[in-house]
Amino acid sequence: MKEIFRRRPKYLSVPNRTNDASQKVPDNMWISCPRCHELLYAKEYEDNFKVCSKCKHHFSLSPHERLALLLDDGSFEEHDEGLCSADPLRFVAGDYHYSAKLEEHRRKAGTREALVCGSGRIDGQDVAIAVHNFTFLGGSMGVAVGEKIARTIDRAADGGVPLIIVSASGGARQHEGVYALMQMAKTVAALNRFKSRHLPYLSILTDPTTGGVPASYALLGDVNIAEPGAFIGFAGPRVIEQATKQRLPADVNTAEFMLAHGMIDLVVPRAELRGTVSTLLRLTTARTYRPPAGEGYAALRQATAVGRGNGHHA
Repeated sequence: MKEIFRRRPKYLSVPNRTNDASQKVPDNMWISCPRCHELLYAKEYEDNFKVCSKCKHHFSLSPHERLALLLDDGSFEEHDEGLCSADPLRFVAGDYHYSAKLEEHRRKAGTREALVCGSGRIDGQDVAIAVHNFTFLGGSMGVAVGEKIARTIDRAADGGVPLIIVSASGGARQHEGVYALMQMAKTVAALNRFKSRHLPYLSILTDPTTGGVPASYALLGDVNIAEPGAFIGFAGPRVIEQATKQRLPADVNTAEFMLAHGMIDLVVPRAELRGTVSTLLRLTTARTYRPPAGEGYAALRQATAVGRGNGHHA
């Protein structure tokens, strides 16, 4: 009986298992969202195309992830892989030597330049495609990037195929000075030649797309598409406010603001991007478009027949 009322400790001691490897949580199991700070289960995050399931923040993608998202499996063939920047200005800033740092940037980014370009297919439709790599010096446009863009445009024109450019860039590369700025004119001139062939150009703007890239080829698409929340603009709001002495709306550089003010045509979530691009390619490459048979189409046929019966001709 005494055993029942004997005072027992409030808490039970648990054996220390900190050294048991089976109890440890892998470092890569959870991802922290930089916008809402929620912890995302890594597998769910990957299955959701690296989009936060809580706040819908779109994480950045590598160029190879982007190509895998858009293109048919195994259809991508890279072009101009060996084309990369030199150091035309012998740029040095303190201890920073541009030529020496280029190799380091290549190792970190996994590509030889800030752009990967080539050819592939989307639902069987041949396309020429170029994708920025923001990890490589912020996806900046130097001589090599401008040349690769121009070559991709020319290949699309020569091959008679649609052109797709996916932008993620901080603008012209300051390390190459005026040579980088000249790429704006080069890429626009190439686009003018391309458009004379009456082929579609779809421009996809991702976070961020700023500086000389939207000031040249990124906003010249036949259809300009952006991912939700993407930062888009020539300059940031602080710089604009300093220049204009005016207070800007909080969302001034977002994809949604650009859509509301007619600067872009569509804001498309990443999960719907491939389907949207495929549909646009079908519509813009078809020689003729005929609406499917239905009530509207039947009414049109009937009205045409009645008009002809009364002696009216279209």
